[in-house]
Amino acid sequence: MPTDILNLLGSFDAGPMTVVLMIIAIYVVLGMFLDGFAMIFLTVPIFVPVIANLDFGFQDPLIWWGIVLVMVVEISLITPPIGLNVFIIRAMLPDVPLLQIFKGIGPFFVADLARLALVLFIPSIALWLPSMLFG
Repeated sequence: MPTDILNLLGSFDAGPMTVVLMIIAIYVVLGMFLDGFAMIFLTVPIFVPVIANLDFGFQDPLIWWGIVLVMVVEISLITPPIGLNVFIIRAMLPDVPLLQIFKGIGPFFVADLARLALVLFIPSIALWLPSMLFG
């Protein structure tokens, strides 16, 4: 399956960042219906070979992708309309209306998107500490 996906993405003649954005869109949709661990276990064997075959122009794209993946899974679990973590909060606070919970996560959602954009477009942010630890 990874080879088929790589061939499909190659037929679009898209750059590496476009492919990553397509994969992120898939994760956001999956996060509306699946738990984070389920998403990771189901998709990592498919998407890691795709990421490994893309030329990003920097070292350690798989470490960068691991960090991006965790961030995307976190974001997808609070994404409306379903956002599983929002419903967990609702179960813990039955007196609080669901709309108020979604409004409350708004600033955190925006901050998460900004953090994701920084790591996506400035990979050295995510790769600085691993490069210090492992050379």
